[in-house]
Amino acid sequence: MEACCETKSMEIEKLRANHKKVLTAVLAINAALFLVEAVAGLLAHSTALLADSADMLGDSLVYGFSLYVLWRSAEWKAVAAILKGGIMALFGLGVLGEAVYKVAAGVVPSAETMGIVGVLVLLGNGVCFWLLFRHRSDDLNMRSTWLCSRNDIIANLAVLVAAGCVAYFRSIWPDVLVGGAIALLFLRTAAAILTDAIREYTGVKTVANASGPG
Repeated sequence: MEACCETKSMEIEKLRANHKKVLTAVLAINAALFLVEAVAGLLAHSTALLADSADMLGDSLVYGFSLYVLWRSAEWKAVAAILKGGIMALFGLGVLGEAVYKVAAGVVPSAETMGIVGVLVLLGNGVCFWLLFRHRSDDLNMRSTWLCSRNDIIANLAVLVAAGCVAYFRSIWPDVLVGGAIALLFLRTAAAILTDAIREYTGVKTVANASGPG
């Protein structure tokens, strides 16, 4: 029995070490993509690129939280997931505000910049998705992180579609509509993550109270 427990403990430590390597790599990729996309979004006057760059920043914070709780309790992991959901919700609301501003300003973004940067970011997020895919069912922390990566791919494809439509129609609306759609997608995912995290946090607290004194 003791040998079995020791083996299980070693397996858990190995899994956590693997998580750390993956999350560190994904964090570095997302931080770099944020810088590239934020600068490009400002230069191109693109709501979609700025929205995606804000997402990259949010993801970097998310992966930072995930690294912080790797060796912590289930309660800490649930709290981190709540923070992730909150960050995504704020991002979604921010993009909706940016879309409204862009309609008022009426500046047509650079389709060429949107397309080039969109492809670059898609490739980077594809690597992140591949790294996280096999860990998506390990625990709540890794699942919520994988969900972020999955949404990144969807958002990147939407940015490329917007770039093509902006080039064809010479209009702000494809950029604005894609930015708004990305915001709604992330608000929906944020709600799902928050629901799961709050449920897990409540369950952990219930178990802790039941096993406590008295």
